[in-house]
Amino acid sequence: MSRIGKKPIAIPSGIEVTVSGTVISVKKGNNVSTVETHGRVGIEIANSQVVLTRNGESKESSAFWGTYRALTANAINGLNVGFTKSLEINGVGYRAAVKGNVLELLLGYSHPINYEIPKGLEVTVEKNIINVKGADKQQVGQAAAIIRGFRKPEPYKGKGVKYTDEKIIRKAGKTSKK
Repeated sequence: MSRIGKKPIAIPSGIEVTVSGTVISVKKGNNVSTVETHGRVGIEIANSQVVLTRNGESKESSAFWGTYRALTANAINGLNVGFTKSLEINGVGYRAAVKGNVLELLLGYSHPINYEIPKGLEVTVEKNIINVKGADKQQVGQAAAIIRGFRKPEPYKGKGVKYTDEKIIRKAGKTSKK
C-alpha cells in the first residue's frame, strides 16, 4: 500500500482546484497548473481537500496512486508558495549576471555562456549565489541542473557550479616520489 497516496491534499485559501475528466487543474490568479492522470486514479474534491483513490489492486496502480498524489501536491504547493533551488559558483574569475531574459555565466571558458531563462522562472544572482524560483518543481530542478552542467564542480579544488546544499568530496592531489 502506498503511504503517500493515502494522504489527502489540503487546498489552501486563494487556490482553486477543478477536475474535468482526467485532468486536475490548479488555479491561482492568472497562473494555472494542470496534472493529467490518464484515468489511472480516481479523483475527489471534498471539504477543501483533494483525495485520490486507486483503480484496482495491482502494484502498478499503487505506484500511479502515489505518483499522481505527489504531482498534484507539488502543483498546489508550487502555486501557493513556489519552489527554489540555489546554486553556488566557486572559482577565481567565475561570475554570473542576469541581463534581461538571459543568465550570463563566466566560468573559465574562452567565451561567456548565455542561458536563456525559461518562461515561468525567475533567476536572481547575489554575489556568487544563483537562485532559481518558479511554480513548477520539475522546471525549477531542470533549469538548475542545466546551469550546474555548464561547469560541474571538480574534486581537487572544488571549482565549478554546485548546489548550495551539495557536499563535494575532495581528492588528494598528486604527491611527489622521493
